[in-house]
Amino acid sequence: MLRLSKKADYALLALRHLAAHADRSAVSARELAETYDIPAELLAKVLQKLVHARLLESHQGIRGGYGLGRPAATMTVADVIQVIDGPLTVTACSEVDHSCDQFSKCNIRDPLWRIKDRIMAALSATSVAELAADMPAVPPPGMVPVAVAVVRK
Repeated sequence: MLRLSKKADYALLALRHLAAHADRSAVSARELAETYDIPAELLAKVLQKLVHARLLESHQGIRGGYGLGRPAATMTVADVIQVIDGPLTVTACSEVDHSCDQFSKCNIRDPLWRIKDRIMAALSATSVAELAADMPAVPPPGMVPVAVAVVRK
């Protein structure tokens, strides 16, 4: 089964949120953690990896937090996954690791590598901006949306 790690899930959630709220200069890690019920300590580690890879910027101060390190349209899902989890693999062996006992006689390795390449192409073709395009606005924790009715006489 192919599956993203929880850390990659959290990274994509955070980036999607930041892309959808690009009008804000920074969003705090606490706000992200509370909005999506993510363990704060784990999210902090994920956000730091994204900062180190320059997908996010960290802003200090009272209104500090995190903002996008570059336009969301230039960040792909593949970029995020590779920063958090490393290279995508679908087999125990790889182009550089031939330590599998079956390597010399394996008849599925090459077809599976081609499938992996197709998966990477799809992930590389999907930007964080695309993920955020259909995102409904989520109010920050503690903020209650208020409906305002205009009554005309």
